[in-house]
Amino acid sequence: MQAKITSVGSYLPSKILTNKDLELNMDTSDEWINTRTGIKKRHIADNNELTSDLATEACKAALKKVALKATDIDLIIVATTTPDHTFPSTATIVQSNLGANNAFAFDVQAVCSGFLYALSIADKYIKSGECKHALVIGAETLSRILDWKDRTTCVLFGDGAGAVVLSATDEANTGIIDINLYSDGDGFKHLYTDGGTAYNGEAGVIKMEGQDVFKNAVSKMSSSITTLLDKHNIAFDDIGLVVPHQANMRIMDSIAKKLHLNITKVIRTVDMHANTSAASIPLALDVAINDGRLQKGQNLVFTALGAGFTWGAGLVRW
Repeated sequence: MQAKITSVGSYLPSKILTNKDLELNMDTSDEWINTRTGIKKRHIADNNELTSDLATEACKAALKKVALKATDIDLIIVATTTPDHTFPSTATIVQSNLGANNAFAFDVQAVCSGFLYALSIADKYIKSGECKHALVIGAETLSRILDWKDRTTCVLFGDGAGAVVLSATDEANTGIIDINLYSDGDGFKHLYTDGGTAYNGEAGVIKMEGQDVFKNAVSKMSSSITTLLDKHNIAFDDIGLVVPHQANMRIMDSIAKKLHLNITKVIRTVDMHANTSAASIPLALDVAINDGRLQKGQNLVFTALGAGFTWGAGLVRW
């Protein structure tokens, strides 16, 4: 039995914050942000919008595209670093919102790699025969943990959610082929929040050493892709599309150059969404489907690096 992505849905808050808007409140410019990151705008959740709300809307969009009801879902995993509450899990709130009464639900916290981690877990539940249909969601309200006076971090992030329906299939040579995952806790000092439930009882704000994150992202994401393709004897020319975590345009360009990938094969949405952490891969995947770039039978590669460090790559036959 294989696990196949049968549907993708996304949700972005209606409020848009452009680089020009940021110019009005801090010492920055559209040119400075765009040149260094490729970001032009980001979506920001309203005060009454929670991570679970974004996740719920993305799930509804995904379910609408397939002949499934919420009660058909066996498993819900939300990858997020911005949960509604310390507990319960955001996934259980999404379960309640959807009326997915037959599912069990939990969160995964691997920051920007969270969607890959969650997808890997759901894949194994389906391949083991314990689940038939799963919702795997990346959802973030990162605007809540930004220092809006720190131009080195606040210009980089946005809010949003993406969800995939992962279903069991006996169709050969399709679905999730493999996912490799890694972590290195020594990377803590390069990207973290200065708060935590046990640490000081506060959520804190994002702190980042940009150059160190950049170098680690390029090297670790590139090596995880190479390791995965070598394992399955797949050449880079046989890759249809790469959907990387959308952190920075220069990171994606550097990975493509390092791996000698045609940049047209790399899905890039960071200009529209900024860095949405765990939500960025499913959001970008939905864009690739909607604009027709993703075709049946293609080899698709996911890759991400997040705080921790956590990182990995996934191989999917669409």
